[in-house]
Amino acid sequence: MGSAGEKLDLELDEEIPFSSSQGTIKIDSLHYEAPHIASPRSYRSTRVLRKMYQISLLRSIYIVIIKAKINVLLPFGPLAILLHNRTGKHTWVFFFSLLGITPLAERLGYVTEQLAFYTGPTVGGLLNATFGNATEMIISLYALNNGMMRVVKQSLLGSILSNMLLVLGCAFFSGGIIHHQKVQVFNKAAAIVNSGLLLMAVMGLLFPAVLHFTHTELHFGKSQLALSRFSSCIMLVAYASYLFFQLKIQPNLYSSVSEDEEHNSADSEEEEAPEITQWEAIGWLAVLTIWISVLSGYLVDAIEGASDSLNMPMSFISVILLPIVGNAAEHASAIMFAMKDKLDITLGVAIGSSTQISMFVIPFCVVVGWFMGKPMDLNFQLFETATLFITVLVVAFMLQEGTSNYFKGLMLILCYLIVAASFFVHVDPSND
Repeated sequence: MGSAGEKLDLELDEEIPFSSSQGTIKIDSLHYEAPHIASPRSYRSTRVLRKMYQISLLRSIYIVIIKAKINVLLPFGPLAILLHNRTGKHTWVFFFSLLGITPLAERLGYVTEQLAFYTGPTVGGLLNATFGNATEMIISLYALNNGMMRVVKQSLLGSILSNMLLVLGCAFFSGGIIHHQKVQVFNKAAAIVNSGLLLMAVMGLLFPAVLHFTHTELHFGKSQLALSRFSSCIMLVAYASYLFFQLKIQPNLYSSVSEDEEHNSADSEEEEAPEITQWEAIGWLAVLTIWISVLSGYLVDAIEGASDSLNMPMSFISVILLPIVGNAAEHASAIMFAMKDKLDITLGVAIGSSTQISMFVIPFCVVVGWFMGKPMDLNFQLFETATLFITVLVVAFMLQEGTSNYFKGLMLILCYLIVAASFFVHVDPSND
């Protein structure tokens, strides 16, 4: 009996700290009266759990908010709100909002990557499709709600141009300089499919513009809107089919095969380990999205005032300045992966993001505008549509060999400078 009692005490000592409910059930089932044994232990375990939760929360705050150097720009967000309420100077509110949203966009991309560790490749791909361009989508929805359809179209167009020319160009240039002694290669299959989707997006944008400017509409002003909504639904179906094909049917077709990852498996395991828990990532995703939504409202409200006070075209602000903020995460990660000779990931970030915007975000805004009663269409005007078409052709020719070097990156950067200069002297013919 003595040995049995000792075993029972040992069982109680082992089980109560980890699961007080299990310990209580075992005590009750054996008719033990243990109020003065279980209570101190459960109290201590509650204190330990609360202490661990506080440590985990502080660690999560440090990783997401303090650790990244770009977060020194976070105070500009509250400063923008303060200036808007106190002074109403649109120029300062606009630039401070830009600076405040930049680290939030980068952190949103980081948190999405952390959450993808726990969801698997299929849901992770959908998360990247949804939240990878969340900043552009939030800014576009605010502008759409305010009836600023041209700002929506130009900011999304600028994001595509920025990803394809500036982000990819800087990545190719940086990777080519670091690895100048060899030719960097990437998977041509994924690049060709993305180029095809981008050409399909150009087709969707081109026909409403041509229909409008050739005055061949069946019902003037209504046919291009109906065509845009129909084409947007088709583009959303095409993008959903692309995700399903890429993630479920043939997931190995676009997977990168890197010799460095095989030889340095230990390093890759360290890089792929998540730094925050799943629920922390979900919480930070909600917090960052709400904060970006708040600052986006101030940013959109200040665009017109900043354009007038700076004597700067609205098209230049929408196509060049706004996308730099939204593409902060893509820009940093694409360059980092290119410098590590992981060009398949770089293409997935830069070209994949452009595909997401052209085949998902733009049609999504058209459908949302349809439900909101806003005449959002795919008529991006001839100048913008021609710019996108030429950009897609240039990038497609750059990617057809499946190789990269610093000269290709330099050419893409110079092409982006030509595009930026063109929009700086471009007068928008539409004032909607």
